[in-house]
Amino acid sequence: QVQLVESGGGLVQPGGSLRLSCVASGSISSIYAIHAMEWYRQAPGKQRELVARISSGGMADYADSVKGRFTISRDNAKKTVYLQMNNLGPEDTAVYYCNAHPPISRYWGQGTQVTVSS
Repeated sequence: QVQLVESGGGLVQPGGSLRLSCVASGSISSIYAIHAMEWYRQAPGKQRELVARISSGGMADYADSVKGRFTISRDNAKKTVYLQMNNLGPEDTAVYYCNAHPPISRYWGQGTQVTVSS
């Protein structure tokens, strides 16, 4: 049962940009519009960390480590959340996931790998 599908990751050089997408489907799609949505990331051996959050009304918050470089947005008609990532550095290398706020266990997807390396 796929609820959230992340895409858009890849290999980029330091200073590069990527735009990640998260599409909601199935049961979550019926309640998507009333939930805040979040992007997380997890590097091997490290705890999953919150990267950005966007409220149902479009208010955004960011982790200090990405503030000024990343932009979260949502298109409720498409039931999609985006993460525009600029000026990427090696510290941004991780698998990126999206979920509702607070996270719902069964909605975790496969994530999308972002690798920043020269």
